[in-house]
Amino acid sequence: MLTLDIGTSSTRAMLFDCLAKPVEGVLAQVPNHLQTTADGGAEFDPVALFDGVVRAIDQALSQAGPLADAIGGVGLDTFVTNFMGLDQTGQPITPLYTYADRRSAADAEALRHEFDLEAVHNRTGCRIHSAYLPARFRWLARTQPEALKAVAYWLSIGEYLFWQFFGKRVVSYSVASWSGLLDRRTLGWDEAWLADLPVNIEQFSKATDVDQPLQGLKPAWAERWPALKSVPWFPAIGDGAAANVGSGCTTPERLALTIGTTGAMRTLVDESPETVPVGLWLYRLNRRYGLLGGATTEGGNVFAWLNQTLKLPPNLETTLAAMPPAGHGLTFLPFLAGERAPGWQDDARASLINFTLDTQPIDILRAGLEGVAYRFAIIHRQMQPHLPPDHQIIASGSGLLNSPAWMQIMADVLNRPLMASAEPEATSRGVALMALDALGLTEDKPVSLGKTYLPRSDYHAQYQDALEIQVNLYNQLIQP
Repeated sequence: MLTLDIGTSSTRAMLFDCLAKPVEGVLAQVPNHLQTTADGGAEFDPVALFDGVVRAIDQALSQAGPLADAIGGVGLDTFVTNFMGLDQTGQPITPLYTYADRRSAADAEALRHEFDLEAVHNRTGCRIHSAYLPARFRWLARTQPEALKAVAYWLSIGEYLFWQFFGKRVVSYSVASWSGLLDRRTLGWDEAWLADLPVNIEQFSKATDVDQPLQGLKPAWAERWPALKSVPWFPAIGDGAAANVGSGCTTPERLALTIGTTGAMRTLVDESPETVPVGLWLYRLNRRYGLLGGATTEGGNVFAWLNQTLKLPPNLETTLAAMPPAGHGLTFLPFLAGERAPGWQDDARASLINFTLDTQPIDILRAGLEGVAYRFAIIHRQMQPHLPPDHQIIASGSGLLNSPAWMQIMADVLNRPLMASAEPEATSRGVALMALDALGLTEDKPVSLGKTYLPRSDYHAQYQDALEIQVNLYNQLIQP
C-alpha cells in the first residue's frame, strides 16, 4: 500500500506491506508551509500543497524501484478541518483555510446567539467554533462577499487531489464530519445549516465511505505513474482517525492520547450516543464507527515555546522527573493559541499565576506541562461514561513520547496506566490498515507497544487539588 499523510508541517509518502509494516527505504517527505497573519489567519497555498503531494509520490515511487509494481492501492489522510473555493474549471480561487484560522471567531460568537447550541452539537457532533465551516462561511460573507459568490465548489485538499487525478468530487464521511456540516445520523450534509448559510448543497462533494475507492487515473497522471494508474485510491480520512487505527485504538477499550504540536484524546465508539457529551466532538471514522473525543490547541507547542522563550538548558528530563507534583505553587492556563476542547473559547489566552522572585524557569516549564495534562484530565472525565472501567490509554505523538517526564505526569494526573505506542508511523499505518481491510486483506496485524507508565496515587491526590485550582482560575478569567 502507498500511503499519503498530508499534515500541516509536511506531506509524507510511504509504502506498507500486507501486514501493515513499513517498507524499509521508502519514505518521501516534502515540507508544507502554513501561512499565518497577525489577525489570526492560518492558511495554505493550495497549488503549492498539491505540488508537494505530487513530489512526494514521485520520490516514493523512485525509492520503491521494482516494488512500485507491487502496489495494490493508495490510501491517504489529511489534517482536518480544511477547505477552499474553486471555480467551475476546478481552479482554486481562495486559499486553503485551516482549523487553526481564528478570523471567524466573532462570527462563531454571533452564531452561538442565533442557534440552539445543543441541537447543533447533537446533529453534527461539532460545537459552533471558528475551527468549523459555518463560522467561516459567515466570515466570508461579511468580509469577502464577491469572492464567496465566485466560488463554484468547496473542497478539502483530499477532495481536490481526487478531482485532479480522477475528475470526480468525493469526500469520505470522516473528512466531512470534521467540517461541522455533516449530519452524524443521516451521514448527509446538514439541511438546517445549508438553509441558513450562503452556500448550497451542489457546491459540496458526494459523501461516501472510505472503502469506496476510485480507479483509473487521468491520462497525464497515468503516464506519470503507470504503477498507480489502475489501482484503487481510497478517499482521504482525518489524520486523527487514522492515528487511532494505527496505534491500535480501534475499540472503546483503548483510548488514544496523542500530543504532537497540539493534542487530542479519542476513542472509537460503535454505538453512537444519543447526545454528544458537552465539550467533546463526535466525528466519524466510517459508516459504522464514530470518533468521540476532544482536541486541544495546546500540546508540544507549549513545551517548545517555553523551552525556547525561557532559554532552558538541554537534558531537562532528569530535573523535571525529580520535581514534586505541583510543588512550584504555580497555576498555568496553557492557551497560547486559544482554546478548543473542552471549553471552546476562541478568545482564551494563556495565564501564569502565583509566580515570585524565587520562581525558576524549570518551575514554569513543569507548570506548563502539568497545565496541559489538567486539560486532558477534564476531557477524560467527560469521556468516561462512554468508556469501560478497565480501558487502556495508548500514548502517541512526538511531543509526548519524547519526554518520559511528561508521560509520567500524564499518568499521575489521569490516574491511569499510560502505555507508549511503539508505532513510529501510527497515522500512516492507520491509513494502510484501512485500505488493506477494504481490500479484504484481514490477516492479524498486531500493534507494537512500548513502556507502560504507572500512576502514583499520592501524586494524583496532589494533582487533583491543583486541577481544581486551575478550573477555578479558568472560570474567573475565561468566563465560559
